[in-house]
Amino acid sequence: MARIDPRKMQSAADQPARRRGPAVKAKGPGRPEGVSRIRDDILDAAERLFADLGYAGTTLREVSQAAKVTQALINYYFGSKSGLFGEVFLRRAAPVSAQRLETLASLRAAGTPLNLEAIVRAFLAPSLRLRATRQGRAFLRLQARLHTEPPHLSYALRQSAYDASTKAYIAALREVQPELSELEAHWRITLMIGTYLYAFSDTHRLEDLTEPGLYDPDDTEAMFETVTRFIVGGMQR
Repeated sequence: MARIDPRKMQSAADQPARRRGPAVKAKGPGRPEGVSRIRDDILDAAERLFADLGYAGTTLREVSQAAKVTQALINYYFGSKSGLFGEVFLRRAAPVSAQRLETLASLRAAGTPLNLEAIVRAFLAPSLRLRATRQGRAFLRLQARLHTEPPHLSYALRQSAYDASTKAYIAALREVQPELSELEAHWRITLMIGTYLYAFSDTHRLEDLTEPGLYDPDDTEAMFETVTRFIVGGMQR
């Protein structure tokens, strides 16, 4: 069985079409500060604030201060606070979903039957890789928080980013466990999602419960293997 190493998964930001913005002066010798960099700075600042404070708890003023831009510039690029939130979420969620589909397609193309562990690893790996950076960890916290945000804000984003890939994995699970009813397969994938959202999102609960030095939150490989074993074990019953 081919094993998937989350450290080798590549994540790409989903860059929406850019409107022509105002001219920006060069900043420093030979290092022009372009429109793309400004948008990324705004998105990065908003990502951290939305992750830590939630949608309602974050103001555009706080985002502008963190990104060192004016609120008018934020409105110019993103239109509104909800527009900014949507772009923050989709720039990482969409690539994660695409990677899941690509990896599942690669497993099918390998010419060997799918198996449960390979499916679980393929689903988890793109999200776990985000823990390698500060911004990636912020997104994982934001993603876990998304499920508590108002439905009018969260449902459409979640459906747009993840429905296609999640349904593909539900179908794959039923291939390797044909005895499952359609509802049971949906339950198992949903419970897998809940497990990884909690485990990957820096709740620090395990650090609170364990003696100092017993658990290393930066050991993503150990985390990946532990969560994978737990999910596979539960799904095999």
